[in-house]
Amino acid sequence: MSSSLTSSSRRMKIGELARKTGKSVRALRHYEELGLLRAARSEGNFRLYGPDELARVYWISKLQDMGFSLTQVQGLIDTVESSGSAPEAMQSLREMFRSRLHKTRTQVERLLQLERDLAESLAYLEGCRVCTTEHDLDGCASCDSPAHADTRAPSLVAGVHLPTAPAAASSLVRLRSSAEPAPTAVDGSASNPEPSEC
Repeated sequence: MSSSLTSSSRRMKIGELARKTGKSVRALRHYEELGLLRAARSEGNFRLYGPDELARVYWISKLQDMGFSLTQVQGLIDTVESSGSAPEAMQSLREMFRSRLHKTRTQVERLLQLERDLAESLAYLEGCRVCTTEHDLDGCASCDSPAHADTRAPSLVAGVHLPTAPAAASSLVRLRSSAEPAPTAVDGSASNPEPSEC
């Protein structure tokens, strides 16, 4: 067996790479078009991928999980590959990852706060299960249920309590009416109306 065939036998075709990485064949071809992935070719002109390409696809997935777009991945690869030396390349990578770590920690803090808000809201809403009062949603804003005694509605619940559409429309009509000037007399007809004929 020739060395080229032996080398090819240790590689995988694009379908196998797609199965291993969970990516679609179309996505892998797109990576190649963007220069993110390079494929060898078999004697039959099939794309062939090895362990390095497999690691590259996993790496791209990790970067996407961190919020990188494919364009940003392109830029990162270009920056590293255009570096004058290995230490310079690793310095660029270190700076990029340090910035991303800060953003990730900020996102984690926001998610943890959201988790607390959701848990607090669900605990509050459990008290609504015992509500027997027949009222519309507006009544929830002034809830006097014992389950909610001395408890303010969490922000995720309080934001739901808006005036209903009809009430809001009525308020707008009253506001417009109060702003309109009173009708004035024209040619004395308003102040001295003519008596109606019998």
